[in-house]
Amino acid sequence: MGQEAEFDKHNVGVGVDATHGADLEASRSQGRVHEGDFVTELENSRLQRGLHQRHIQMIAIAGAIGTGLFLGLGGSIQTGGPLGALLGYATVGLIVCSVQFALGEVAALLPVTGSFVRHAEFLVDPAFGFAIGLNIVYGNLLSVPAEISAICVLFEFWTDTNSSVFICIFIFITFVVGISFVGIYGEVEFFFACLKLLLVIFLIIFGLVIDLGGIPGQERIGFRYWNNPGPFVENIATGSWGKFLGYWSVMTSAVFSFAGVESLAMAAAETQNPRRNIPKACKKVFARVLLFYILAVLIVGMIVASDDPRLGNDSGDASQSPFVILASAAGIKAIPSVVNAVVITSAWSSSNQALLAGTRVLYGLAIKGQAPKIFLRTTTWGVPYVCVIFNTCFMFLAFMSLSSNAMTVFWWLVDLTAAGVLVSWSSILLNHTRLCLAFKKQGISRRELPFYNRWTEWSSPVALVVCQVILWTSGFSVFTKGGWDTATFVSSYLDIPLVIAAFLLWKFIKGTKFVNLADIPLREALEEVVKHPEPLEPKRTGWKRIVNILWD
Repeated sequence: MGQEAEFDKHNVGVGVDATHGADLEASRSQGRVHEGDFVTELENSRLQRGLHQRHIQMIAIAGAIGTGLFLGLGGSIQTGGPLGALLGYATVGLIVCSVQFALGEVAALLPVTGSFVRHAEFLVDPAFGFAIGLNIVYGNLLSVPAEISAICVLFEFWTDTNSSVFICIFIFITFVVGISFVGIYGEVEFFFACLKLLLVIFLIIFGLVIDLGGIPGQERIGFRYWNNPGPFVENIATGSWGKFLGYWSVMTSAVFSFAGVESLAMAAAETQNPRRNIPKACKKVFARVLLFYILAVLIVGMIVASDDPRLGNDSGDASQSPFVILASAAGIKAIPSVVNAVVITSAWSSSNQALLAGTRVLYGLAIKGQAPKIFLRTTTWGVPYVCVIFNTCFMFLAFMSLSSNAMTVFWWLVDLTAAGVLVSWSSILLNHTRLCLAFKKQGISRRELPFYNRWTEWSSPVALVVCQVILWTSGFSVFTKGGWDTATFVSSYLDIPLVIAAFLLWKFIKGTKFVNLADIPLREALEEVVKHPEPLEPKRTGWKRIVNILWD
C-alpha cells in the first residue's frame, strides 16, 4: 500500500497520549524505522500532510526574502561597494545552490520531520544530530521573540503606542498560527511571501526607473557610482587587500540574508508527496531567491553611492532602506510606509517560520529519544501542541526589550546562535557528502536516488570548505588593530563551542560512535522508496498548463 494511502488509514482523531508509545513500538517491530531514521509510523499516523509544493517553496522564499533584502542591502553596498556586494551575494548564492541541491537529494531519500537534524544522526553520528538539533531549537526559541521585538521597532516608524501592545498582539497571533492545522500555516506564509515577491519586483522596477531618469526632476544615473566612488570599497586595510576584505565582509552579511532557505524540508512528514515536491521546491527556491537578490544588489549599487552617509542609518525601520532613501529624495511619500508595512510582515513571517522549524526539530528529537517524550503529543489535527506551547513560553522574552538593561541581556542570548546559519548549512553539506561516500563504499549507484544530480558529488565538499572558511573568518575584524568588539566576537564565534560542547556531552553520556559508511542502511532506505511510491504529478492541459508554466 502506498505511503499516502497508509497515511489516510491512520488519519483519524484517536486518543493522543495513550497510543504514542504503542505506535512507535509497532513501527519498530515492523522493522521500518531503524530507531527513527526513516519516516516512523508515529509521523504517518499523528502528523497530517497539509503542506503542498507551493507552500514549502514559499515558506523558504518567505524566510530568505526579508529585512536583509529590504533594509540590509545599503549596508552591504557601503561595506563592499557595488561590485564587491554583487560578487559577495553571487558567491553565497552559489553556496546556497549547493546547499539546496544537497538537501533535496537527502530529503527525497529520507523525508522525515526535522530534516537535516535526523539526517545527521543517520549519516554521521547521533551525537552530531543532537548537537545540531539542540542548536536549532535554542536558536528558534530566541528568534521568535527577537522578531517580535523588531516588529515593535518597525511600528515606531508610525506611532508612539507602547510596544507592549504589539508584543501581546503578535505573541497571540503567532501562537494561533502555530497551533492551527499546518495547511493554514502554509496558506499564511504563501500569502505573505507573495506580498514580498510583489514588493521586490516593484522595488527593482522602481530602482531601474530612477536609475534611468524616469522620475521627473531626477537625472539619469546609469553606472555613475561604479566610476565614482568606484566599484569596490576598501575595508580595514588599503589597496587590493582592503577591497578584498570589503568583498569578504559582504559575504558574512549575505549569509544571514539568505538564511531560511534550508527550512523547507523541516516539515517533510507533513508535506504531500515529499520525495517529489521537496526536490522540486529546492530547485525553484534557489533560482528565484538568487535572481531577486542579484537583481536587487545590482540596482541598489546603481542608484546609491557607496559613500552616501544615509546608508549608515541603523534605525531598524524603513528609513534605512536604500529604496526609501531614493524615494524620499524623489518626493514619493508613499514608498516608506509601504516598505515598512511589508518589512513588518517579513518579520512576522520569519517568526512563524522559526516556530515551525523549532517545534518540528524538537518533535524529531523526541522521536529519537533525545528530548522528553511529552513533546510527541499532538492535536487531533496533527500539530505537536506541547512543542508549540513550549516555544510560545519563550516568546514572552520579547518584553525584555522594554527595559534597556534586560534588552542587553536578551540580545546577548540571541547572539549566541548568530552563526547558526553556517552551522546548519555545513551540516547539510556534510550529510550529503557522507551519503555520496556511503553509496561509493557500498557499490550502489547514486542514480537509484529519488532525486539525483551528477555534479553535487563535487559541489557539496567544496561548498562545505567555503562555509567553514566563512564561519571561522566571519569576525575577523575583531582581531585587527583597534577593532576589538565583544558583541561582534560573541555573535561570530560563541555558537561554535556551544555546538561542540553539546556534541561531546551526548557522545560522553550515550557513548555514540561515528556511523561507519559501510553500515549506513542505504539499501533499506531505497527499498522504502520502492515500497511507498508517490503518485506521478498530474498532467495539466489548457489554461491550467499555461498557469503551471508561468508558476514554475
